[in-house]
Amino acid sequence: MNKAQLVAKMADKCGLSKKDSEAALNAFIESVEEALIAEEKVQLVGFGTFEVRERKAREGRNPRNPEESIQIPASKAPVFKVGKTLKTKVNK
Repeated sequence: MNKAQLVAKMADKCGLSKKDSEAALNAFIESVEEALIAEEKVQLVGFGTFEVRERKAREGRNPRNPEESIQIPASKAPVFKVGKTLKTKVNK
């Protein structure tokens, strides 16, 4: 499902116009992005949790030249952890 399909489905379920549904979806996405940039967790009970995790600097291998060792710098990665309710529904 892409964004346009999600907006259409949201509009059908809520009885809103596609324009209003897209505005709501965009507001949700922007709010989650802002929270993650501020390194806050976004917890949606039953659905899941969006959070930022730190990745330590490490040594890796160059895929083009496996003998060559490269340094991979530390970084932050956004992650999504599935909630118990959603996980249960998907596994039925």
